[in-house]
Amino acid sequence: MQLGMIGLGRMGANIVRRLMRKGHECVVTDLSPDPIRQLEKEGATGAASIEELVKKLTPPRAVWVMVPSGAPTEAIVWKAGELLQSGDVIIDGGNSYFKDDVRRSKALGARGVQYLDVGTSGGVYGLDRGYCLMIGGGKSAFDRLQPIFKALAPGKSAADPTPGRK
Repeated sequence: MQLGMIGLGRMGANIVRRLMRKGHECVVTDLSPDPIRQLEKEGATGAASIEELVKKLTPPRAVWVMVPSGAPTEAIVWKAGELLQSGDVIIDGGNSYFKDDVRRSKALGARGVQYLDVGTSGGVYGLDRGYCLMIGGGKSAFDRLQPIFKALAPGKSAADPTPGRK
């Protein structure tokens, strides 16, 4: 499956690496060219801008925003939303205030762009151990992107079961 990633800090870059390890194709962009170049060396497709990232994705597109919450997320979500079309999905992987996510989802949904709020926990260890994903949004977007979420999740082998529980 193909995913666009906007924001290549430690978590964003490692989410891309984990996805590529599981066979997914990633198109990446960031304000800094250095992490783009590094991930290109590892197999990602680089994009110098959000516009270029959207052009390099095959519809229906999925774009994951992994930037600091607040004004940075707000700006990137609206910029991406203007470029995407009906049937595409924007994922906010940060820790945005849920009411902001509800507002964004309604506004983008009016244009046919789906929105998923995917609070992501796992830090720099998520690359190897997996990420805890707290997913909110429409079922059809979730169902379509489930292979991405399964690739990121830790799985049963990541931790021993609770003693006395099946």
